[in-house]
Amino acid sequence: MTDYTGSATIQEEVLTFLLSSPTPEQIIAFHASDSAQARLRDLLDANRSGTLTSDERAELEEASQINHFVTLLKAKAHQTLAAK
Repeated sequence: MTDYTGSATIQEEVLTFLLSSPTPEQIIAFHASDSAQARLRDLLDANRSGTLTSDERAELEEASQINHFVTLLKAKAHQTLAAK
């Protein structure tokens, strides 16, 4: 696996993004950085091969929860725009 020490976690990326007071359009366009996406791919690969550590399993679960939250946030942004 690639070493991601020092890189922003997806949680940090989402929190920083939300603190920027994004518009509904910016929320819809939001996506994780390339490094965060690569980390997620590595975690998913390790999960499929059964080699996740307990810390990595917790990281993958957190990423899954954040993904669900962002999906709901994007759906709400679409509703907001449709109501205008």
